[in-house]
Amino acid sequence: MGRIKTILAIVFLCFATLCNAQELKCKVTVNSDKIQGTNKSVFEALEKAIYEFMNERQFTEYKYDEKERIVCSLYIIVNSYVNNYFNAEIQVSAERPVFGSSYKTPTFAFNDKAFNFSYSEGDALNFGMTSFGDNLPEVLAYYAYIIIGTDCDSFSRLGGTHFFNMAEQIVNQAQSTNEVGWKAFEDNHNRYALINNILDDVSKPYREYFYTYHRLALDNMYKSADNSRAMIVEGLETLKTCYKARPSMIIINEFTSTKIDEMVNILSQGSKDERKKAYDIFSYIAPTEQKKYEALK
Repeated sequence: MGRIKTILAIVFLCFATLCNAQELKCKVTVNSDKIQGTNKSVFEALEKAIYEFMNERQFTEYKYDEKERIVCSLYIIVNSYVNNYFNAEIQVSAERPVFGSSYKTPTFAFNDKAFNFSYSEGDALNFGMTSFGDNLPEVLAYYAYIIIGTDCDSFSRLGGTHFFNMAEQIVNQAQSTNEVGWKAFEDNHNRYALINNILDDVSKPYREYFYTYHRLALDNMYKSADNSRAMIVEGLETLKTCYKARPSMIIINEFTSTKIDEMVNILSQGSKDERKKAYDIFSYIAPTEQKKYEALK
């Protein structure tokens, strides 16, 4: 309860409280199994450097108590390593607690396959908002702001916009570089496409439903599961509308793949009409996930 009250206060008071507290509680794993015959110390040093960057750096000026820090994880797979240059991919995920329970709900999951960077053991990871520096800290900061923005969106309607704008600023500064993963039309599933989707006006109804789903439905499930289920099912029409307007929208696809198991578990206890409506909409927006929502029939 304390976490929700504090974050709501931060959001509704326009983030007026200043302090020195880190926002993230991030688990970092660097998997170098594909790399043979190399001293593993560089990968251990990289993992430690990323962990410190994500957990010890303050990305905003707003207050987060220890128990309020956003639980997230970075899983980095190194595909090749030559002369201190890493060709890798990064899997980013985050979660947040559900009020009135011990349950943690996933809020974000994204697999970035274009995570290339230079790093030598002992390098400092420096980041600043005024210009684009080394790719490694820029990518990490980008995902830090995406995670923080997504978490705020789940507690307040469109509450993460400020942080999404900061992620967009990093993307804009990256346009003048040769680094992959940042450019428009380079890939429809890269960092540019993700933040472009999030801040697109077409996505606003989705982001509002994201808030409804978490703050109004899940957080009130302990009061009335029936009301929460009805709210979730009613809001699925929003996802369908957004998907219909733009089928390639990453955030709709990511939301359904991340939340489908959870939603099926919740809605399987609903009425026949609720289950049918959910099944029909899932069939439209998530055809590849059919096995997971087949039980709703």
